[in-house]
Amino acid sequence: MPENRREIPARLTLTPSPALVTPIRSPIMFKALLSTWTLFTGIAMIMLGNGLQGSLLGVRASMEGFSTTTTGFIMTGYFVGFLGGSVLVPRWVRNVGHIRVFAALASLASVAILAHAVFINATLWTLMRLMTGFCYAGLYIVAESWLNESASNENRGQLLSLYMIVTYGGLALGQLLLNLSPPDSFVLFVVTSALISLALVPMSLSIISAPPLPAPRFISPLELYRASPLGVVGATGVGMANGAWLGMGAVYATQLGLGVNQVALFLMSNYIGAVLLQWPIGWLSDRFDRRWILTLVAFVAAGCALAALVAVRSGNPWLLYLSVGLLGGTMSPLYSLAIAHTNDFLDRDQMVAASGTLVMVGGVGASFGPTVASTAMNTLGTDGFFYGLATILTGIGTFALYRMTRRSAMPLEEQGHYLPDTPYSSTYATEYVAEEAVEWSEQQAEAAADEAASGTA
Repeated sequence: MPENRREIPARLTLTPSPALVTPIRSPIMFKALLSTWTLFTGIAMIMLGNGLQGSLLGVRASMEGFSTTTTGFIMTGYFVGFLGGSVLVPRWVRNVGHIRVFAALASLASVAILAHAVFINATLWTLMRLMTGFCYAGLYIVAESWLNESASNENRGQLLSLYMIVTYGGLALGQLLLNLSPPDSFVLFVVTSALISLALVPMSLSIISAPPLPAPRFISPLELYRASPLGVVGATGVGMANGAWLGMGAVYATQLGLGVNQVALFLMSNYIGAVLLQWPIGWLSDRFDRRWILTLVAFVAAGCALAALVAVRSGNPWLLYLSVGLLGGTMSPLYSLAIAHTNDFLDRDQMVAASGTLVMVGGVGASFGPTVASTAMNTLGTDGFFYGLATILTGIGTFALYRMTRRSAMPLEEQGHYLPDTPYSSTYATEYVAEEAVEWSEQQAEAAADEAASGTA
């Protein structure tokens, strides 16, 4: 692969993405929403169920007396299953179709969460988390590929932004459902199962024809690392940090002595921050050397993790929620920054193929996240949760500084465009981002060519 990205005319200037300048009420976007509301409703149900069950199991595991190490292994099962589903489910979809696979996986996921309430056994819980991760990978693949089929060049950016909002919004609101019933009862498991099952209804009623699912294209991790070491290390590190948060955040909050309502607010703050700060950070990364923005954001995120410890010692829960919100607002965009930085050193025809590899390396990192967090908590006490996060994030920032000594900065006019993405989705959502990045790049190249032609006329 080339050391630097494809050549782009030097006179090319950055323009805002259509996702940021086209009003959501435009006729094109309104038509797109009318045709995709069933898909977004189904996705929202899926994310509500995922947000609720991850937190519920973390709280319930502490109530049942599972050790921190055991809980870490249980939560790791989800990410291992997710990796397996990302590889196998696309083959199933190509063989039997979208809706059949979605129905089968939703049914399995619905049963898996109920099994946790019936059998209180660490080994079975680990297997059920593995099954849940596998199923959720498939659910995301079907929903995201369906959504991508409905997108056009005019509305892809806006649909992508809306997808991200629905994803984080569902995860955030899922935390509030913890307050519906005591976690030691059967009710919340039934609610989670019902949400997953109800996602079938809007998906089945979708008027969008199921798209053909192409075989995923991959670039080997080693090849991708040679093109962008920081992109690969960044995606792996962010995956680990998000895996630690998703797997052990509720466990930490419960061991801290927070009530169920406070646990819900603690977790929800992180996801709200992830939505609010995506666009400001993206705006900065398009106007300055992206490596400096990635470095700064990584160190700020590490500082927010340490600030959360200060908030805990102060005894002020709202200061803790603010710290956690800023942590989510800086930690989650690191994934999008890693993708954007990687694309800066790829040719257009490599971006979509590289997206699948980035999801895989991020998934590998996420698989280690809960174990790293539980080990840190066993070694350092509950404070080890945030110390572990701070260490991972500091490592990302330090590696970014190192890479700046090994490669010169890419000219700003040659940087690609930052697009928001989420580490909680599948390969096809990241391909969705890559396709929008390619489209933006082509539009910029055409604009530069038109400008050059008018200058010589």
